[in-house]
This record gives sequence, C-alpha cells and structure tokens, in this order.
Amino acid sequence: MARFLLLNGPNLNRLGMREPHIYGHTTLAQLEKQLTEFASEYEVELTCYQSNYEGALIDQIHRAESLYDGIIFNPGAFTHYSYALRDAIASIQTPVIEVHISNIHAREPFRHQSVLAPVTAGQIVGLGVNGYRLAILALLDIVEGKGK
Repeated sequence: MARFLLLNGPNLNRLGMREPHIYGHTTLAQLEKQLTEFASEYEVELTCYQSNYEGALIDQIHRAESLYDGIIFNPGAFTHYSYALRDAIASIQTPVIEVHISNIHAREPFRHQSVLAPVTAGQIVGLGVNGYRLAILALLDIVEGKGK
C-alpha cells in the first residue's frame, strides 16, 4: 500500500469560508474526508496535515522522506516566495505534486510565479478540488514507475 502525505499551507484551513467564488464551498475537513476515501479506493493511505506556519510545513516535508511515497502539496501563498520550502522539497527524494485550487496563472501577476514548481514532479492548477484527486493518481503513476 502506498502512503501519501497531503500538505495544505496557509489559509487553507479557511476553505469553504474564504472567497468561495474562487476556492469553492468545500471545507478543509470535507476535502480531507473525500480525498482519504478516494485514496483508499486506490489502496493509498493518505495522511492530511495543514499549517499556517512555514517551519511546520518544512518539518513535515523533511519527515516525509522516511515515511511517505509521495506528497501532494498546496502551499498557498508560500508558492510565490518561499525559498525555504523550495529548498526543503529539493532536499528530499520523495516526489511532490504542487496543487492549486484556482488557476494561479490567470490571477494577479504576483501569483503567476511558483518558486516551488522547478523542484516538484508536477503542478496542477485551476481544476478546483479535483486537482487533488489528479495529484493522487499522478503520484501513483510515479511511484509505480509509470511516471517521471
């Protein structure tokens, strides 16, 4: 059984309440439940973690290398400027898929750049919460040797 870590960064604890016209009405608890059930259909054990603190996310990334086969990561606003998170991802062998609910490339100019993308296995944007499901499937392909 594959083991994946789902990481959600700052303000994602406000899903369903924060700008629902952009991020939808699904709460983080609902999303985590849906994704855990989806992952189990593919024999994937999914561990969910959310933090508004950069250092806590870095600690999870470091720990992930010995505990998980892959990481699904929505870094929120850290996407655009956290070189510390970029370096944490670059320091591990565990594949990471970057996920964004909204299309960051169609929003404000400061959101167009991801400093994390160059060190991830891939990036999924603009597909709403379905992007997380696609990330699970993509990681499965990677860890089973079919992907990158």
